[in-house]
Amino acid sequence: MGNICGKGSKDSDPFSQPGRTLGSAPPPPSTNARSSIPPNIRSQGRTLGGPLGGDTEDARRAAAQAAEGITGLLKSMLIDAMQERALKSRQPKGKLGSQLAKERQQTRTDTLGQASREERRARDADTSAEARNWN
Repeated sequence: MGNICGKGSKDSDPFSQPGRTLGSAPPPPSTNARSSIPPNIRSQGRTLGGPLGGDTEDARRAAAQAAEGITGLLKSMLIDAMQERALKSRQPKGKLGSQLAKERQQTRTDTLGQASREERRARDADTSAEARNWN
């Protein structure tokens, strides 16, 4: 029996092949195997860290200032885009857009006055129709 995920072998018994004796040398490495690391490293490694003090503080300060500058630029671009969008939405677009702009300009008292006038006209029309139909 073998592993489900492993490679199957022709002989399932590991002791069916001849082995080595205790005094024999290990088998020679295969010539096809290659290392991923080059045999000769000619450059020296980099030193991690560095002297304590000003260089890291200056770098941090410069990075913080750059981030603030980018953030400020993005905020101003966002505000400009929002203002453009607001201006475009206020411009009337065709007949319905102009009617909507006209309704937006009305105050609450104008709207209530118009509704009151329409209600009076409807009542007057109802009373005149009732008078005509009276026998």
